[in-house]
Amino acid sequence: MSKISIIDRVMTSKEIKLMNLGFDALSLEEGIEIESSETVSFVALKEDTFIGCASGLAFKNGENYSGWFFLTDLYVEKGYRSKGLGLQLLKSIEEKVITLGVKHIWLWTSGYKALKFYQREEYKKFTEMENWYSDGSSRVGLRKNL
Repeated sequence: MSKISIIDRVMTSKEIKLMNLGFDALSLEEGIEIESSETVSFVALKEDTFIGCASGLAFKNGENYSGWFFLTDLYVEKGYRSKGLGLQLLKSIEEKVITLGVKHIWLWTSGYKALKFYQREEYKKFTEMENWYSDGSSRVGLRKNL
């Protein structure tokens, strides 16, 4: 048997493909359909100028949505904050993913304002990683049943 080496380097695209095929095979062995995801996004424009967005991933097992959506981004340019645009973007995403059969949404957030914003919209904390950021603040996981 030849020696096994552990090397500190980035995987090649071929190695990533092999890893993903291995994960897919493992899922199928365990009776789980292969997971994939689709991006759902909305963009806010003022005329042709970008002023905000909401986007994330709707997960699927085979052809069926898993019931979970990961909100990866909710962003509003500084001059347009605290005017309801973030809420409009959030509601747009929620309404869209409900039509896909999604029943739950989750996200990561930090900061007092963002946390209060989501809590007003019935998002509940499910985890907190203390001292995540360099200023000592936490990264907070929130979820909502749609």
